[in-house]
Amino acid sequence: MTADRPPFRDPALPVDARVADLLGRLTPAERLALLHQFTPGVERLGLAAFRTGQEALHGVAWMGPATVFPQAVGLGASWHPELVRRVGEAVSREARVMRAKDERVGLNVWAPTVNLLRNPLWGRGEEGYAEDPALTSAIAVAFTRGLRGDHPTYWRTAPVLKHWLAHNNETARDTSSASVRPRVLHEYDLRAFRGAVEAGAVAGVMPAYNLVNGRPNHLSPYLESELRTWTERELLVCSDAGAPSNLGDSQAYFDTHEEAVAASLRAGVDSFTDHGTDSTIVLGRLERALERGLIGQEDVDRAVRRQLTVRMLLGEFDPGLDPYAQEPAYDTDGHRELAREAAEAALVLLRNEPAGGTPLLPLRENGRIAVVGLLADAVKLDWYSGALLRRSSPLDGIRERFGADRVDFAEGVDRIRLRTADGRALRVPEPAAEESARDAEIALDPALLAGRTDLPPLTAEADAVGGSEGSVLDLIDWGDGVLTLRAPDGRYLSVAEDGLVRASADEPGGWVVQETFRFEAHGDGHLLLHLGTGGYVSVAADGVKVAADRESAEVLTVETVERGEDSVARAADGAGTVIVVAGNDPHINGRETEDRTTLALPPHQDRLWRAAHAANPRTALVLVSSYPYAVPDAAATLPALLWTAHGGQAAGTALARVLAGDVSPAGRLPQTWYASDADLPDLLDYDVIGGRQTYLYFDGTPLFPFGHGLTYTSFGYEALTAAVDADAEEVRLSCTVTNTGAVASDEVVQVYVRPVAPSVPRPHRALVAHERIHLAPGATTALAFTVPLSALAYWDVAHGRWAVEPGTYEFLAGPSSADVRHTVRVELDGAAPGPRPVLEAGLEAADYDEQTGTAIVDRARASGDAVTPADAGAPGTLLYRACDFGDGVTEVAVTAAGEGEVVLSTGSAEVARLTLPRTGGRYAYATVGAPCHLRDVTDLRVELRGPLRLAHLAFAG
Repeated sequence: MTADRPPFRDPALPVDARVADLLGRLTPAERLALLHQFTPGVERLGLAAFRTGQEALHGVAWMGPATVFPQAVGLGASWHPELVRRVGEAVSREARVMRAKDERVGLNVWAPTVNLLRNPLWGRGEEGYAEDPALTSAIAVAFTRGLRGDHPTYWRTAPVLKHWLAHNNETARDTSSASVRPRVLHEYDLRAFRGAVEAGAVAGVMPAYNLVNGRPNHLSPYLESELRTWTERELLVCSDAGAPSNLGDSQAYFDTHEEAVAASLRAGVDSFTDHGTDSTIVLGRLERALERGLIGQEDVDRAVRRQLTVRMLLGEFDPGLDPYAQEPAYDTDGHRELAREAAEAALVLLRNEPAGGTPLLPLRENGRIAVVGLLADAVKLDWYSGALLRRSSPLDGIRERFGADRVDFAEGVDRIRLRTADGRALRVPEPAAEESARDAEIALDPALLAGRTDLPPLTAEADAVGGSEGSVLDLIDWGDGVLTLRAPDGRYLSVAEDGLVRASADEPGGWVVQETFRFEAHGDGHLLLHLGTGGYVSVAADGVKVAADRESAEVLTVETVERGEDSVARAADGAGTVIVVAGNDPHINGRETEDRTTLALPPHQDRLWRAAHAANPRTALVLVSSYPYAVPDAAATLPALLWTAHGGQAAGTALARVLAGDVSPAGRLPQTWYASDADLPDLLDYDVIGGRQTYLYFDGTPLFPFGHGLTYTSFGYEALTAAVDADAEEVRLSCTVTNTGAVASDEVVQVYVRPVAPSVPRPHRALVAHERIHLAPGATTALAFTVPLSALAYWDVAHGRWAVEPGTYEFLAGPSSADVRHTVRVELDGAAPGPRPVLEAGLEAADYDEQTGTAIVDRARASGDAVTPADAGAPGTLLYRACDFGDGVTEVAVTAAGEGEVVLSTGSAEVARLTLPRTGGRYAYATVGAPCHLRDVTDLRVELRGPLRLAHLAFAG
């Protein structure tokens, strides 16, 4: 090659050779600079500046207007991988178009989120696809393939999966540790990531903020021992924002930040997202780590090589050959239709009972329709949404489809005035004629956008001023006492940096929401707490503002002008059918940084559907939400109930078409809808097996089961067959499905499996295949599924490997996990897994079968697990089943750290008791022994007492 065209610019060479050439041309300082999220260019090599990270969860986010598709959980509800692949393709095409106009738009997209929706109270449930690893994997494979593109060499965008690993809580998210036993790790959490990585359309992963088994995810040993063994491709691991600093700050895992960044780099983190665009802090830490010998140049080079590989695949060094460089597809007719199609596919019909002889839905073509509820005229966006190019609320869609003259509307807000103790009413000043909304702002981090200070603040004035009695405010209670207040002109009360209260926000939003308040009872009135600042509303000479303390707060009287349920009842009373639209605002009560506290529908919205139904029994409830609700009364009372995630720009049109019967609903629930909070485990209980969580293990009766969803027709399932192909290591299934009704519709055919007599706890049934099909009335189709035998395996903790247990397995087919239409059995031959070979390997403490009162913790900072009592003041118990002691043992040796007592027993008989003196630290392990007489195959119970960490038990004699 010539000097003008070095080897790294030669597209004929293999990618790894090109990367190696480019890496060799960079100086050590230039290489180090590439480890921060915002990397500088290298002019002498023609290397451009680059940043990792572009949010693209359901459309290009944070960079201005783009097509907004349904939330990720809505895409999961479609159960439609091919549709989701097309959505991913559209998102990546728009990213390319936007990148051509604005270089700040990145092509290393941080999407999708594949964390499993284990607990429906998790604040970020909207970002995931499903509670089931197989469904999550299928949807993630489809979305990443769409993002990647289908060119054999070049990638349209480079997807990064979030958030590695076992991350389902926002409460103490940077300091809490998920205790994840090996079976849950392998059978549940890792499976969500593995499929997309093995499919070859993933550029990397992002570790989560939390800890797993006592170790921060940014030090996860599974990045190397699991993730990077699933593919021969280089994978780029990008830290989450601020997480490297957490290692030395909130987590206090290391004494210095130099140790922290060094350990992250050695563990496999390649790009540090920390301190925003200021790279000097992280690079300084890395430089000092190099100087101290905590890392070597080879560690830096390894990470740089991974980043350069991604950039090579994105065509950065072959601008003339990049097939996506001139991408034209942005806000096309096709993308608009796809947004509508996706929103339709995501709609789930939960209930549809007769109302006057026939099912309430679809709606009749005549008669008035009352559209009511707090979300009836709303199109809510979430933290990872782009700006809307167009908007269709439920009210918009229903008016367009049925005619505005047939539709009545009542939002159902409570309308109030607020008065001070001396009788003055709070008033929202009229905006000056020249005032207008600011142009849409764009920021790489929208959390940095400041509130408006260009509008006048609220005032408190006597009734006679301007002939006004004060402003009537719209009050919405979002639950847990969290309120928003809206001015007559539609803008929400908000607080900017100067502390003044203004009607200035189009919608609640922001990293710290400045539009939420809470009333606190105080004497004969209320104090108004501003949740964003923690201050109280007061009245000052320059206007209404937030004070620093309760003593300065204004005591307010709430004067109700109209109750929301009254306006809803009036609208419902004169209608043929009522559509109540309820749900959540994705920026309030359940979002990133904030988990929900309850499954219950907020009381305000509960009152609205009850008022509507009392006035008109032909009432349907449409829940538009990021997560499930427990609504047993509504499910038992109302004739029709639907759910959809926030559906993006075409949500209203899609809902109206489904209500009208233009398209039959066919979405399915991607997670269990529980009947009450009592059905849920603790938010921090990650043991889906022991905690009996998700449809896989839940022993109760859900309100609506996983996979549930109705249509406007009926389907028959026939001729389910299954045959084992031992040579191919797979089971081949077939069935026929017939549309036995009068309406064309999609159907989601679901296939589950369960072992009939397992030797260890296994799922009640586990999804192994599904397909969304479309059938005309009377049409029949034959379906075939191939299920690898590996899908029937469990993680055998006795031997540390996957095992397929011989015996009888049932395959179940139907339209949901609970609606099984046909079952077929197969027999699998083979040797049963043997007992635990404790004489050969002893017992790793974390490889238990059952436990009570314990937590898995880090044996060392780099790798390894130990087990400790969850409460040092109470004992914890571990059970190891079928331990083979052969002809007998006479001694046990326990390796542990800390101090305390370890008691071994079989049945009710104690066989050994060991006392561990204080060892000097959580990683200072010592081995103590004691006589122990055991023989043959038996269950062993180990009790831990005191603040000790048990790592291993060995037996001899």
